Amino acid sequence: MRIAFDAAPGERPVLLVHGFASTAAVTWTGSGWVRALGEVGRGAIAPDLRGHGRSDRPHRFADYLPRQLAADLVAVLDTLELEQVDVIGYSLGSRVVAALARLAPERVRSLVLGGAGPHELFDTWDQGEVNRFLRSGDVPSDPTIAAVLGPAIIAGADREALLACVQGMAGCTLDVPAGIPQLFVAGGADQIPAGVAALAADRGAGYVELPGHTHLSALTAREFKHAALEFLN
Repeated sequence: MRIAFDAAPGERPVLLVHGFASTAAVTWTGSGWVRALGEVGRGAIAPDLRGHGRSDRPHRFADYLPRQLAADLVAVLDTLELEQVDVIGYSLGSRVVAALARLAPERVRSLVLGGAGPHELFDTWDQGEVNRFLRSGDVPSDPTIAAVLGPAIIAGADREALLACVQGMAGCTLDVPAGIPQLFVAGGADQIPAGVAALAADRGAGYVELPGHTHLSALTAREFKHAALEFLN
């Protein structure tokens, strides 16, 4: 499995993991995250998850189980000879980095989990509707299916890879081994991470809400970058 990644120079590089139907370039470079890290002297490692961007795109759901995506991140760290890193994930990426912490807790110094909460979105979807929408364009009864998958289809994403990813990651938790510092961040107008404030409180973790921000706008918010950098430092 070939996993593509970008590496920006700097001290104590931060592993950045993008969300579903996106890429490292769109999520982290285009939104100013790599630049913000560079301005404080931190490096950045931004892989494309399998099924996305420049990485390989298998079509079996078993290739998208959380442990598999987490193992890809371990392989990237091994390639760069990095023993331990701070990690920031967003949306689906938060679930992947939580899986990384479960698979290889010794590689994770701290975690910033953005745009994700206790309820996994794919687990609420009717898989038959997802299948029909991706394969034939049938309008699903759940509007979030079209809202999430529609732009990806328009952008030319691999439909079979998207379907396999939805199936493989459905129900993936945000469980993280005890002892790893965590910060949760979510937009105040974002329904996807509903319940995240209570989840953070239960864990004794930090939580930052970004008033008025949606799932998309929270990612680019200056307040998100500031909170994450303050936490990592």
